[in-house]
Amino acid sequence: MGSLKKNGGAILSKIATNDQHGENSEYFDGWKAYDKDPFHLSRNPHGIIQMGLAENQLCLDLIKDWIKENPKASICTPEGVHQFEDIANFQDYHGLKEFRQAIAHFMGKARGGRVTFDPERIVMSGGATGANETIMFCLADPGDVFLVPSPYYAAFDRDLRWRTGVEIIPVHCSSSNNFKLTVEAVEWAYQKAQESNKKVKGLILTNPSNPLGTMLEKDTLKNLVRFVTRKNIHLVVDEIYAATVFAGVNFVSVAEVVNDLDSYEVNVDLIHIVYSLSKDMGLPGFRVGIVYSYNDSVVSCARKMSSFGLVSSQTQLMLASMLSDDRFVENFLMESSRRLGIRHGVFTLGLKKVGITCLSSDAGLFVWMDLRHLLRDRNSFESEIELWRIIVNIVKLNVSPGSSFRCTEPGWFRVCFANMDDDTLHVALQRIQDFVSKNNNKISEKASDNNDQIIQNNNAKKQKWRQSNLRLSFRRLYEDGLSSPGIMSPHSPLLRA
Repeated sequence: MGSLKKNGGAILSKIATNDQHGENSEYFDGWKAYDKDPFHLSRNPHGIIQMGLAENQLCLDLIKDWIKENPKASICTPEGVHQFEDIANFQDYHGLKEFRQAIAHFMGKARGGRVTFDPERIVMSGGATGANETIMFCLADPGDVFLVPSPYYAAFDRDLRWRTGVEIIPVHCSSSNNFKLTVEAVEWAYQKAQESNKKVKGLILTNPSNPLGTMLEKDTLKNLVRFVTRKNIHLVVDEIYAATVFAGVNFVSVAEVVNDLDSYEVNVDLIHIVYSLSKDMGLPGFRVGIVYSYNDSVVSCARKMSSFGLVSSQTQLMLASMLSDDRFVENFLMESSRRLGIRHGVFTLGLKKVGITCLSSDAGLFVWMDLRHLLRDRNSFESEIELWRIIVNIVKLNVSPGSSFRCTEPGWFRVCFANMDDDTLHVALQRIQDFVSKNNNKISEKASDNNDQIIQNNNAKKQKWRQSNLRLSFRRLYEDGLSSPGIMSPHSPLLRA
């Protein structure tokens, strides 16, 4: 009996016990560290601040106000309880008609009204996680391959391949062109997969990108649609961040591209969209995921699978009413964009004060932060993880290292900025600024002691010396933190905000 407990595979399925979930990564480890010591302004001011969660809490007040003004939308109010029996009873897997109509209407609004969506092609799922897995089950068999531009969402390994058996081949993008995806890069990855006798079934994009916060240009999207049509492979576009755009530019949905291209340039049966209300509306707990496909067979197949992850009819009822309120939706989308822009500006400006830059972005709930200059060894992922451990355990911020997103360059970190109030953001910025500033001061002291030597060097050598000592300073701080409980104290001056 003991051996059975020790070896879970003896009594559990291969799917239950395999290591493809991706949970054993720094992305999830940071969450676990936060769960053990969560920050609170008054109850735990020295705890870890959660900056690894891409959640939009900036406009929840608008939703709460709408709920108060529309009590009939819920069966849990005196005004709406008369609908209880109808809603609590069994609902068709298609979902409430008014819900599908409202979702389709909102999807169009969230894309600037430049495209419309057919309610009959709306298929429900349990959040974008369920929607992504559903589309994989519909399109691919175990062992089939999907190309995914990297860096990509850290939980895609779980969502796309854990239970489906689908394989992911990254399409590597680099900082040399600001991580922009090109058709040439996709073509190269496709050819390499073919040479390895892999069956490529499709290409998956996140647009706007998670973790980059960037958006694909319309011409690039058109060329990618032409590419998958030529190769007769699928294109799945995860547009979960469609309405988180804040830089005064328009998000271009693949639905617009489908409408713009001639019929010989696009096979619409190969085009599919994944969507959710988790990011644009800040409602991840409602578990509203959507598969939208131009392929009738995929819609039919996905609808059968939706029985394993339906959205509750109570949630459908309330959202149908909310998302059909044009005045509310238009104001919400405008105000959300405005608040995200302000928050993004405040955060990136705070980082710049201590010499930290981020990839230029115009969407999303996060920034792609460049800390390459702080690595002990700029070409080492081991150095990236060392720095990440310092940030989590000493600076007390849960950020996500780029290696979790399959980034090929050490030193990039995804940092979320929309899942907290202004006061918490200020504390987070202060911790980063104090940490970097204190180490810069140590470097200045060393520079003074070695002034004669520095004068003899040229400017390039001076810069190299400063960066080298900064990396060593971080390295020593990390090693001290492991060996000395004192440096982990919440009363450390590094952690005072």
